[in-house]
Amino acid sequence: MRIAVLSNSSRLYSTKRLVVAGRERGHRMRVISYSRCYMNVTAEQPQVHYKGAILKPFDAVIPRISASLSDYGVAVVRQFQMLNSYCVNKPDAISCAHDKFRVLQLLAKKGIALPTTGFARSAFDVDDLIQTVGGAPFIIKLPQGSHGAGVALAETHKAAESVLTAFVGINANILIQEFIEESRGKDVRCFVIGDEVVAAMERSSTDDDFRSNLHRGGTARKVRLTKALRETALSAARLVGLNVCGVDVLMSNRGPMVLEVNASPGLEGIERVTGVNVADKMIEFIEVTHAENKNQASSA
Repeated sequence: MRIAVLSNSSRLYSTKRLVVAGRERGHRMRVISYSRCYMNVTAEQPQVHYKGAILKPFDAVIPRISASLSDYGVAVVRQFQMLNSYCVNKPDAISCAHDKFRVLQLLAKKGIALPTTGFARSAFDVDDLIQTVGGAPFIIKLPQGSHGAGVALAETHKAAESVLTAFVGINANILIQEFIEESRGKDVRCFVIGDEVVAAMERSSTDDDFRSNLHRGGTARKVRLTKALRETALSAARLVGLNVCGVDVLMSNRGPMVLEVNASPGLEGIERVTGVNVADKMIEFIEVTHAENKNQASSA
C-alpha cells in the first residue's frame, strides 16, 4: 500500500517509527507536511497539492495533526478522505478530540466517569465559577494546551482568584477541573487501536508537580490493565470516534476517570516503557481495515 503520514516534522520519533514500521511490512511510506499542502475542490476531481505537484491518492493516511493547527490539518485530512484514501482517524473525530470540553460533554452524556469540569470565557464571577467544581483546590487549563503547558493548580481560593484573573487578561477560554488528590502527579495513558488497548503506562511526576507528563521530566512504568480501566478507555475512544488514540485516565477512589482523549498520541514513551511495538500494531490495523473496506466495496 501507499501510506502517508501527515506530520509537520519528519524528525519526530513517532513519525520516524511509523515510517520504519510501514516499510518493514512492505509498504511505500511518505511523510507529508500538512501545513504545506494546499487544496482545491471541484465537482469533477478535488486535489491536494504539495511542493508544486498534485499528490496522487494514498491507500491510507495516518493523521498526526497538532491541536494548534487543528482547523487546517483537519481540512487536509478531509480532502484525502474525499479522494477515497482510508484515514485512520476521521476528520470529524480529530476535530472533536481537539475540543477538550466537547469530549467531556460526550463522555458525561454517556455516563463515563470524569472529574467535575467547568468551562468559561471569562472569570468575572469568580466565586460562582469556583463553586461549579466544588471549590479549591482545582486545576485550571487552557483548552489548547499540551504536554502539561497551560495548566495550573489553584490550591486555595485566593490563589484561584489570582490565576483566573490572569487568564481573563489573555482573553482565552478556560477549563477548570476538580482536583483528584489521591492521583496527584499520576495518571495512566492507555493506547487504543481499534477495539483493543494495546499498551498502558502509569506516568508520575518526579517532584511535587501535579502534572505527570513525560515531557516535563516525569517517569513512567508499565501497568496491568484492569477490566474497569480497559472498558473506560475503549468507551471513551468509541464515543469520540477515534480508531487510534491515547486515553488519559486518573485512578480515583471512585474508580477510573477520563481526563483527556488524544487523537495523536506520542509513541516514544509508550513503546520505551511497555516494550510494545505500537507503530507495527498501527500499520497492522491499517492493513486489516483497508482489506475489509475493499471487500465490502467489491461486494456492494
